Amino acid sequence: MSPVFPTVREVLALAPVRHGAPRLVAGKSGLDRPVRWVHVAEVPDIATLLRGGELVLTTGIGLPGDDAGLRAFIGALADVGVSGLVVELGRRYDSEVPRVMAAAAERRGLPLAELRRATPFVRVTEAVHALIVDAQLTELRATEEIHQRFTDLSVEDAGPAEVIRQAAELAGCPLVLENLSRQVLAYDPAGESAELLLDGWEQHSRRINPAGRTAYDPGSGWLVTTVGARGQDWGRLLLRWPAAGELAAPGRGSASAHAAPGGPPTRLTILIERAASTLALGRLIRRDAEGLERQIHRTLLTALLDHSRPVDEVALRARALGVALERRHLVGVVVRYRADDGGGPGESGPVDPEAGPARLRDLAEAVGQALREAKLTGLSSVVDDQAVGVLLALPDPAAEERALTGFATALRRDRLDALPPRPPAAVPARPSAYGGAAGAGGPGATAAPALPRAVAPGAVIVAAGCGVGTLREARRSLIEARQVAEAARRDRRDLPIFRLPHVGLAGLLHLLRDEPRLQTFVERELGALLSYEARHPRDQLLGTLRAYLEQGRNKSAGAAAAHLSRPAFYERLARIARILDADLDSVEACLSLHVALLALDAVRTP
Repeated sequence: MSPVFPTVREVLALAPVRHGAPRLVAGKSGLDRPVRWVHVAEVPDIATLLRGGELVLTTGIGLPGDDAGLRAFIGALADVGVSGLVVELGRRYDSEVPRVMAAAAERRGLPLAELRRATPFVRVTEAVHALIVDAQLTELRATEEIHQRFTDLSVEDAGPAEVIRQAAELAGCPLVLENLSRQVLAYDPAGESAELLLDGWEQHSRRINPAGRTAYDPGSGWLVTTVGARGQDWGRLLLRWPAAGELAAPGRGSASAHAAPGGPPTRLTILIERAASTLALGRLIRRDAEGLERQIHRTLLTALLDHSRPVDEVALRARALGVALERRHLVGVVVRYRADDGGGPGESGPVDPEAGPARLRDLAEAVGQALREAKLTGLSSVVDDQAVGVLLALPDPAAEERALTGFATALRRDRLDALPPRPPAAVPARPSAYGGAAGAGGPGATAAPALPRAVAPGAVIVAAGCGVGTLREARRSLIEARQVAEAARRDRRDLPIFRLPHVGLAGLLHLLRDEPRLQTFVERELGALLSYEARHPRDQLLGTLRAYLEQGRNKSAGAAAAHLSRPAFYERLARIARILDADLDSVEACLSLHVALLALDAVRTP
């Protein structure tokens, strides 16, 4: 039942009720029950006419005269779910209600109050019903505001952060948007401590599993709804109710103890569902805001990436700029800093928020200069907040490697940085349980070439996509280059140019970390174990499984790597097998689990 209704405690405090000098004689624990309606009754079998949530008023003149009848009367009211019983003294009972009635009400937790002064029941019913109607009207107005607010947000194509902020403002409660792997995408603490809200979030979230697409979990105090559209769910939106400020003892664990019996108000359910719909719709229709830039190179590159202009128009406008894209071998290139703050390995200290855009502009200028020095033609511009994109137009495929090498060399020469170079470092191959070596693959994967002294080693990543023969395929090359550049951030080698073979399985999974299907795979393979760890964090079974798989399914080596005795290690493996319902001696099962672990690492790594 929605808390829009007044409680028994609030009804007893109303002026018409106080006029009757009310006294509570039983059922104090039920005073916070909501009152859906007030009903006057003078017959003993009134329970058959009620639906629950009523506050029953009576003078007692029609009640049974024997103790068994009174107990049955109270029991029937409690069974049907009435909110409370108010008895006016003076007509049937002179000074107090029968003790057997009070005892029966106390046993059932049913609030029983007596009015020691004559009270017109009509005034009580008018006052309570007016309160209910006013509250329902307020609820309708709040619901109308919710619909209008989220309609405006949808029209304005607001981002997730803004949607969450406004939802928290309307609700007055903290909200968290997470993906399917329980990683936080956006949140608003609604004035509370963000650190407390998000501390240990993944484990906490895994314990919140109410049934249904939108449901309230009274055990944790979170209202949850699934976020997704067109049958593709990609996250959950969670709202904590009551907010910490409404609790007697703030904290996650105490939320349910103070929540109203029926859960959060209907308006909060409507709010969280509308917020989820707005987020899902925005994900479907959002376009890159950077496409609004009026620089022609940026406009054309953006048009290729998001199909905002016909390919023929892009080719025509590029030709007008002196960049011929037809009948050329096209290669997408993305250049970005390894770290989002623009720093390279070894750089530390506070980051100036104004430095990011400035460094990106510097990088874009260096890319343009490198193109000129290497005598290459193509489109180049900033393509997002972290990267510069290039579409090289080469005369034929044979020129691809030479052109990329010349461009990378010129760029590294122009990217002056104060850090000294470091010597080439060998990258050891990690043994795999399934044959061969795990880690980065491809040619030249075990040694990093020396860099010119002017370049900060690893500070800038140059990634190239596959070469294509037509402008219609150029988007594929650009997107591949962007994905390779993103995945290369996890690779510590200083390769002059990163290509798709260099990123390996770990890189591939890093590229796909935001893909709901990958997150669903992780949950399917490891969800039971992750949920178990959330309840028993000291057992560290995930680390045990990781040690076993990384040691090629060698149990003795795994026990040594996990710093456990072999009997203890074997017992943990047996427990893991039971939890996951998996055969840990099966190569196929272990391969699937190992990939899921790598995917989990990718999802958890920003």
